[in-house]
Amino acid sequence: MCESRDICSCLVSDSCTNAEKRIKKQKMRLIINDSTSPYFNLALEEHVLEEMDGEFIMLWRSSPSVIIGANQNTAEEIDAEYVRKNGIPVIRRQSGGGAVFHDLGNVNFTIIRGMKGGDFSNYALFTAPVIEFLAALGVRAELSGRNDLVIDGAKFCGNAQAVRRGRIMHHGCILYSADLTPLGRALRPPDDKLESHSVKSVRKRVTNIASHMADPIPVEEFFSRLSLFFMDHIGGMTLYALTREDIAATERLVREKYSTWEWNFGMSPPYNVKRRKRYEFGTVEAVLFVEGGVISDVRLFGDFFGLRDKSELENRMKNVRCDRPSLEAALSGTDVGDYIKGMTAEDLLPLIC
Repeated sequence: MCESRDICSCLVSDSCTNAEKRIKKQKMRLIINDSTSPYFNLALEEHVLEEMDGEFIMLWRSSPSVIIGANQNTAEEIDAEYVRKNGIPVIRRQSGGGAVFHDLGNVNFTIIRGMKGGDFSNYALFTAPVIEFLAALGVRAELSGRNDLVIDGAKFCGNAQAVRRGRIMHHGCILYSADLTPLGRALRPPDDKLESHSVKSVRKRVTNIASHMADPIPVEEFFSRLSLFFMDHIGGMTLYALTREDIAATERLVREKYSTWEWNFGMSPPYNVKRRKRYEFGTVEAVLFVEGGVISDVRLFGDFFGLRDKSELENRMKNVRCDRPSLEAALSGTDVGDYIKGMTAEDLLPLIC
């Protein structure tokens, strides 16, 4: 690590390692992305990474949303009932790592550049400018573990990377003044017995940068200062304004990929889940087998009574997407009480998905 005052400046100095220099060997362009749509923002990352040449830094914020890692099982990472009731979108990103919660109190940064040997998983290189910037604000931060930035041991920024066509994308989600209540609720899945082979998030103590500042500033000012920091400390950096073609291509990615159930839920690996609940009329346990986000099999057990064979009810839910609207449609016109006396479809649905 460099010892000079400005880490961004020293990335091209002789006192830095070769890895530290690489981020600034070529001229970079700064994208100030003022969209707050999480769908658009993630799609724009892909557009810049896969369709545009050159080196870029992008700063952006998103409205409340849950962002799932590329290799994760969506059902395992979220409280589906909470995010549904609160209208919180769930979106899968390109990079690996764990699930994070975005809101307008977060500031996200993305660095996209040509891939060099040793760049992948070199989180110290890509997070050094953020640490330097915070030091200028009087906040002491450090890289901890594999990919987290922490203040006094509490995480405020998770980082992840993706590589496409010889280019690397590094992005980080900075908690500046985020509302930590929905963060905790949305990323707290129900206590179900769920088995899958996905990459599970590791829950850690989190904090906001603003709470560690002697004189906190609005998040909008924090965003502006960070953009100025990059402009001032990276020689030759210029602003890049998105073209109509960039916006059109990004919006197409939103429609065809990032807003689709297939990408955000259907990409989840196979998993099994068992849920059990006690009702006034008895105990009901649901055992599901889900592949590609679709219920391949479901079994209902319990000490309940029913007029009709429960296998008819189970069969109605097979080969149906494991989401509330799809199940509601599949059970439309079905009197669940015929199979489980005392139960309604409204009781059954939360037990399934």
